[in-house]
Amino acid sequence: MPDPLLQISTRRTPQSEPIPGRSDQAKNNAGGYVFTLEPLDQLKRFLILGTEGGTYYTREHELTKRNAAVVMACLDNWPRLTIDTIVRISVEGRAPKPNPAIFALAVAASHRDEQARRWALDELATVCRTGTHLFTFLTYVEQFRGWGRGLRTAVANWYLDKSPQQVAYQTTKYASRGGWSHRDALRLSKPRPPRGLDMDMVLARAVGKADRCLGIVSEPGSGLEYVRMCEAVKEPKRATSVIVKMITDHKLPWEVLPSERLREPAIWEALVPHTGLTALVRNLGRLTDIGFIKPMSSGERAVVERLGSADDIKRSRIHPLQVLTALATYRQGHGDKGSLSWTPTAAVLGALEGMFYESFVNVVPTNKRTLIGLDVSGSMGMGNVAGSPLSPREAAAAFAMVMLRTEPQVATMAFSNDFVHLPLGRATSLGEAIRMTSGLPFQGTDCSLPMSWAQTNNIEVDTFVVITDNETWHGKVHPSQALAAYRRQMAIDAKLVVVGMTATNFTIADPKDAGMLDVVGFDTAAPALIADFSRGF
Repeated sequence: MPDPLLQISTRRTPQSEPIPGRSDQAKNNAGGYVFTLEPLDQLKRFLILGTEGGTYYTREHELTKRNAAVVMACLDNWPRLTIDTIVRISVEGRAPKPNPAIFALAVAASHRDEQARRWALDELATVCRTGTHLFTFLTYVEQFRGWGRGLRTAVANWYLDKSPQQVAYQTTKYASRGGWSHRDALRLSKPRPPRGLDMDMVLARAVGKADRCLGIVSEPGSGLEYVRMCEAVKEPKRATSVIVKMITDHKLPWEVLPSERLREPAIWEALVPHTGLTALVRNLGRLTDIGFIKPMSSGERAVVERLGSADDIKRSRIHPLQVLTALATYRQGHGDKGSLSWTPTAAVLGALEGMFYESFVNVVPTNKRTLIGLDVSGSMGMGNVAGSPLSPREAAAAFAMVMLRTEPQVATMAFSNDFVHLPLGRATSLGEAIRMTSGLPFQGTDCSLPMSWAQTNNIEVDTFVVITDNETWHGKVHPSQALAAYRRQMAIDAKLVVVGMTATNFTIADPKDAGMLDVVGFDTAAPALIADFSRGF
């Protein structure tokens, strides 16, 4: 009879069982055993990836409940650190969407501890930088609390800490969203503006008391003048040349213009130089449809120049996933809703691809031997990343292209329950990378394969980067054990970076191994974090 004691090993354990002696492992949603993230690390995943769309194994509602519980637990244990993390990820533009950070701030602003509430409300204007953000916060915060003095003061200060011109911009560009208007917010918060006719008039108009401004002469450059210009461009009989001058002189946003005016190329010629990049990439289809963007035109040159401006990209905080979504939409030549269609131009497609790489934090090549392992299993093909139209599998391929374009010594391999041929290279376009992964068949998951494959083929690797949802279960050895075996055979102190693509609390990175790191997929800082870790910083 075989010796049953030979079945127990800390070097080689099936992923369907925990490693003997490791009480810090837990069963993931696929039935395999992995490590669990610390609450603050899971908080970062939530803030960056959100829960929209859920995952292959977890419905959106359940995933959201779990992450909301993590936010609350972090606030209970580390309130100042939690709020600082929310603020940092928001300010640094590391997340594709602002809603998770705004939600977390609303939870903090409702915490039972008065000091924590005060800290959170002090950061309201930092996290909620636009009127839309403010309205989103108010929707979330009312799920947890009423309008006490602290909340009223914080919302009032959101307006009063701005100049009249800034308030005029916010109240016209973001007039109402999600059932909220500035009139609602101002009437609930009751701000008392300092002496100053301009601010008083701007706020009066925002709450619907425009009659108070009758007969008031607006000074050039004042908030009142700006609001009046936003109203004046809506006059249907005004000549296009007059509206163009008003847009140019006052940098009016496209949102204040009637929809019929947005069909005129001359209007967009005035708008493009100062329109925010996020709004610009969302309107590329419209601009092509109306003929403003066409091959070798002045409109195309103006748009390409904006999309390629490193300063504008940094200033706008536009996220790579927003660019990737815009690229996919523009390339297909039609929107997902409505009848709008267009013929994309090569110059704009190229500018969007360059913009994608530029929107990550600048990465210095490590010159380390790097192997990227892409999880292309069935679970990675379901759901979406941060509310984008991309599955984790497709987004993983695009993320891998950042390192392929950066590192001089880099190779890729893909895996599910076995090796999968996926010929990504430095010259592969983002569209090609996404198409290569989107049609792959559904299979199980074995995250140990990148290390085992490199060991079998005697490939020298300094850093393994595994991009996955951590729902591994199929392998006969745990990923951490496979890395240890690779180190022993190859005599290389190789490192493992795990790039988590979903907001679960699972990771294949052993928290007790200093040579392993867990980062969040599509965190704009992730490539730089990976590079620093690989270099040993």
